[in-house]
Amino acid sequence: MHMRKLTCLIIEDESLLAEVLAEYISQVPFLELKHIFSDGMSALEYLEANETDLIFIDINLPKLKGIDFIRMFPNNAKYIITTAYHEYAVEGFTLNVVDYLLKPIEFNRFMMAVKKATEGEWLPVKTAGMDSTISRDYFYINMNKRRVKVNFSEILYIEGLKEYVKIHVTREKLLITKMQIGHIQELLNEDFVRIHRSFIVAKKKVNSYNHVEVTVGNSVLPVGTNYKESIEKLLEG
Repeated sequence: MHMRKLTCLIIEDESLLAEVLAEYISQVPFLELKHIFSDGMSALEYLEANETDLIFIDINLPKLKGIDFIRMFPNNAKYIITTAYHEYAVEGFTLNVVDYLLKPIEFNRFMMAVKKATEGEWLPVKTAGMDSTISRDYFYINMNKRRVKVNFSEILYIEGLKEYVKIHVTREKLLITKMQIGHIQELLNEDFVRIHRSFIVAKKKVNSYNHVEVTVGNSVLPVGTNYKESIEKLLEG
């Protein structure tokens, strides 16, 4: 049976987080992203002429704050607020807010919020293991003013360099994008493991390892102090 998708808006001034949320939405079959806005005033103009089902909104927006936006524009849409601050949660739940997501946002937590927003409706939402039903084997990055597709199967390892990441891929090509390694980690699945604050490796591409280093292809990568205890279990698992 064909079901109408839930239409979504993202109102977020942090472009990297907006990109992560957009990628998450694209992986959920019953969600459809209509637009991304960097401030509330632009979104208000859109909502005057268009209806939407679900709005992901940041608290600390320029011009018009997220909480004020929700107060000023009561409508049938359900809100999921995104914030870096716990103290906004209580105020948010007194409004038409179904959940709040604390940055950085992980995919599993995103799906829990979506589940809350769709409970009691016609959508086929499962109560457990929902994220495992979503097949995700790629993501997109911004590179040279283009959106570049990165397939999980091509990744050897990912290297974090402050505000940038280097994605080392099997076709002997290096992809570089302005993104934090933690955000990249949120887009990956269980086939990848973080071995260091600056390195994520593809389990299937690991040639050898011990508690000090991991060899992937021709590269020898260090194991971080905080990752030593779990690395063997993660890689063998």
